[in-house]
Amino acid sequence: MDIELFNYLQTYLTDRRKQLFKSVLAKRTRHFTVVTEDVYQLHNTSAVMRTCDVFGIQDLYVVEEKLGKRIDKEIAMGAQKWVTLKRKNNIQECMADLKQKGYQLIATTPHNDSTYLHDFDITKKAAFFFGKESEGLSDTMMEAADGFLKIPMHGFTESLNISVSAAIVLQDVVTRLKQTTINWELSEEEKLEIEMDWTLKTIKSAKEITERFYADKNS
Repeated sequence: MDIELFNYLQTYLTDRRKQLFKSVLAKRTRHFTVVTEDVYQLHNTSAVMRTCDVFGIQDLYVVEEKLGKRIDKEIAMGAQKWVTLKRKNNIQECMADLKQKGYQLIATTPHNDSTYLHDFDITKKAAFFFGKESEGLSDTMMEAADGFLKIPMHGFTESLNISVSAAIVLQDVVTRLKQTTINWELSEEEKLEIEMDWTLKTIKSAKEITERFYADKNS
């Protein structure tokens, strides 16, 4: 990353905005991440992204193996500016990437021999997978999962909307995580890269300003 460019772009931000970026970044984490697999209802993907932002989850993986790249039109409330969206074409690619980054793959399902949410071990990095509204997660994901997680339910209904499930899971695990001494924070390098991304997305005409910066620098 070009530090000179970063410092230059920062002059276009108010002190309040710069302080807000640093305050939010101090609470961001990649200890947990979220994966949605072929979620059909676009507003659900949008809601999950907003949930990630609210609870400080920096990355959202979206697998669009069967439905195609459909989410751009529907992501709402500006959360796409602040959460890092990572698209994957198939579930195997996504799982391999997460395993390489040290995540355990956790399938959220009311079935199987699932661990109740309040008993889930938060000490290890975990990627929480949420599946299609009607069918749930694919057999491929279920067979590769390192663990299964379920939300305690006490009524006749045995499933929740995906965005509601994500909110319940993240609220629980993030709250418990931040009461520990686990090193869940982003590295300084990660914070700087994300702050640069947020800065570019905040400034109007950021592309033109960047081009002018390099033109002046090289003249």
